[in-house]
Amino acid sequence: MSTELFFIYDTHCPWSYAATPLVEAIQSALPEVNINLWHSAHFCGENESKISKSQITTVKSLADISFSRQYLDSLSQAKDSTLCANLMTWAANKSPKQAFSLLKSLQEAHFGTGNELVDATSVDNIIAQLKLSPSSKVLKADKLTSDAEAQVHEIFALQEIIATEAIPALLLAIDDRLILLNHNFYLNDPSAFIDAVKLEITQSA
Repeated sequence: MSTELFFIYDTHCPWSYAATPLVEAIQSALPEVNINLWHSAHFCGENESKISKSQITTVKSLADISFSRQYLDSLSQAKDSTLCANLMTWAANKSPKQAFSLLKSLQEAHFGTGNELVDATSVDNIIAQLKLSPSSKVLKADKLTSDAEAQVHEIFALQEIIATEAIPALLLAIDDRLILLNHNFYLNDPSAFIDAVKLEITQSA
């Protein structure tokens, strides 16, 4: 039986930041589950890409995470995750064992220190710490790489199947069965999320 977890997210999405610990819990407790990190490139730097204070308040009320003062002070700025979409797609394909560590580092830099992650300089330290070697085209922020664009199209196709464009989305694929997990119930209880995933796996056995 093949079991995979698809995490559709955006590095600049606070809800994705809140859901990441659930993915980490599955990675630790159920190493047999293959985890796919799919960056949706949802934030493109336009006006509609801003995050509201009310969104942050709601996230904080449901999840045990915090946001730095630097990040909160930057909420008036439109968010642009193009570079991170390129970098994460590259890592998922070329360095999958380090991809999740990269995601956590990028999220911590963005939400924890207010780093907007919009140019190569802003991610230099993270790349060096993880000993990654992406090409210069991966670190461009003006457009998506062909791999990142292809990933986005795959996400669009999957969103049609699950009938939702909401991010983040956590999808459990057991052989040919696809289950959309209601992660909002578990943002403060990763252990309960592990139990829910185990139950789905058991029922499909």
